[in-house]
Amino acid sequence: MHLVETRNLTHVYRGDIPALGGVDFIAGRKSRIAVIGPNGAGKSTLFKHFNGILKPTSGEVLVRGEPITRENIREVRKFVGIVFQNPDDQIFSPTVEQDVAFGPTNLGLDEATVAHRVGEALSLLGIEDLRERVPHHLSGGEKKRVAIAGILAMEPQVVVLDEPTAGLDPRGVADLIAFVNRLPDEYGMTVIFSTHQVDLVAEMADFVYVIDQGKVAATGTVEEIFDRPELLARTRLDVPVIPRLIRSLQEEGIAIDMAYTYDGAKKSFFDACTRRP
Repeated sequence: MHLVETRNLTHVYRGDIPALGGVDFIAGRKSRIAVIGPNGAGKSTLFKHFNGILKPTSGEVLVRGEPITRENIREVRKFVGIVFQNPDDQIFSPTVEQDVAFGPTNLGLDEATVAHRVGEALSLLGIEDLRERVPHHLSGGEKKRVAIAGILAMEPQVVVLDEPTAGLDPRGVADLIAFVNRLPDEYGMTVIFSTHQVDLVAEMADFVYVIDQGKVAATGTVEEIFDRPELLARTRLDVPVIPRLIRSLQEEGIAIDMAYTYDGAKKSFFDACTRRP
């Protein structure tokens, strides 16, 4: 059974503005899934269907094999947590602690359980020192961590991150990558995220969906997607720096293995050097 699935999902906004056209999507347990595509491709619209923020115009959305209904929407939103691109869209409490506590409190949990979950979420994001701060006085990166903590405090099994690296400095991006990569193995969560920074996809994802003009243009592993430069060009995406560099070296006759991550490239360069006479 898939944790989240869409079948022939279509969404048309008011005014007959098409956003999604027949999207089939599957997210399994403990997965890291990247959804990439140009601006306006439909990524955010797709995400908002995963926990019932939007309703399909046609097709269906299944969570743990069941359609989203008025009766189960509360459980669905406990199971699938979404962090929006702009953290100001979901941060509204007077203090960080109160904001992170909002979700579990509204689940009807007792005070001790809420306090425990808040402490765990703040610790996981490394923001215990922000507990008493006013959220709207924080930096963009700090706000993003608070928004993520608020979702994690609800202990979802699926975490959806819409452009999570937007507005982060390089250190913030590195910290986010490390955080995302811990969630499946250490916490059993599935992570679904979108990004325009294709260089991050290989570091954060096991599987990739390419969305263009509201439709799935391609699916595959990181290697399968980034070995198709014609696909990326057609969908207005760049080839990541590392495979682009290695491919150019291969075209110059240098015997070096393809790689997609920093660690993979480091090994490929080392192996190429040791093979030289």
